[in-house]
Amino acid sequence: MSRLQSSSADARSANPAGRDFSEALARGLGVLGTFSSDSRAMTLSEIARKLDLPRATVRRALLTLVHMGYLAEEGRLFRIQPKILELASSYLDTNPISSILQPLCERLATELDANCSVAVMDQTEALMITYASPGKSPTYQIRENIGMRLPAYCSAVGRILISALPPEERDTFLQNLSPVRLTPFTVTDKQRLSEIFSHTAETGFCIVEQEVEIGYCSIAVPLIRRDGVQVAALNMGTRVEKISSPEKKESIIPVLHQACSEIRNQLL
Repeated sequence: MSRLQSSSADARSANPAGRDFSEALARGLGVLGTFSSDSRAMTLSEIARKLDLPRATVRRALLTLVHMGYLAEEGRLFRIQPKILELASSYLDTNPISSILQPLCERLATELDANCSVAVMDQTEALMITYASPGKSPTYQIRENIGMRLPAYCSAVGRILISALPPEERDTFLQNLSPVRLTPFTVTDKQRLSEIFSHTAETGFCIVEQEVEIGYCSIAVPLIRRDGVQVAALNMGTRVEKISSPEKKESIIPVLHQACSEIRNQLL
C-alpha cells in the first residue's frame, strides 16, 4: 500500500462518516468529556494531554466553549458551567423512557426505602438516566445522580444490560474488557463473568453485593418494552445490612418485575 493510500485509510478510520464527519465538533465534545469528579478544573495542557491533541487545537475548542457558556476560564484553569445541563435536559425532555420512568423510580424509592434508578448501556458503562432516593426531591436527584456511570461488568444494572446482548457481542465485550478489582469482592475472572452474564440472561435478574462499593448491595431486572425488546435496566440499591438475608433480597425481585410490567406498554 502506498503512503497516500495508507493516509487515506487512516483518515477513513478516524472519520468513519468521511466528509460528513466534523472533527471540530468531535474535539469540542471530547474536551467536555475530559471533566469529571476527579478533574473538576484543568489547565489547557492537562486537557491536551488527556486527549493527546496539540495545545493549539485544544485551545480553539476551549475558547469556543467558553464563548458559548459551557466552560469558564479562571486564570489558567477551565471549569464546566451549569449551561452544560441544557444538553442533559434535552435528552431527558425528549426521551420518553426517562420521562416515564422517573416517577416510577421515585415511587419505588419510597416503597422500598432504597435508591432506585434506570440505566442504559454506554460502551462499557451503565449510564443512569433516572434516579431517585428516599426523602430527596427530584430536582436534587437530577442534579446529583442522573448521568452517573458504573462499570457494567461488576454492577447489577450493568450485568442486566450486558446479558441482553447477543452471545457473540457478549464475547466481544469480554475480549475487550480489562476488569479492575474495585473491592475485594469484585469478580474479574473473565470465565466467571461469562457464566454470570449467561445466568443473568436466563434468570432475568441480578444481585451484586459489595463488588462496586463495600457495604452496598444492588438488585436489577430488565426493562422490556411491549414488543419484547429490552431497552434499559431497573435497579435498586441499599446498604447490605438492610437486606442481609437471601429471603429479603429475593422478595425485592418480584416488586421490581411488577413495576416493569406496569409500564411495559408505555415504552415505545
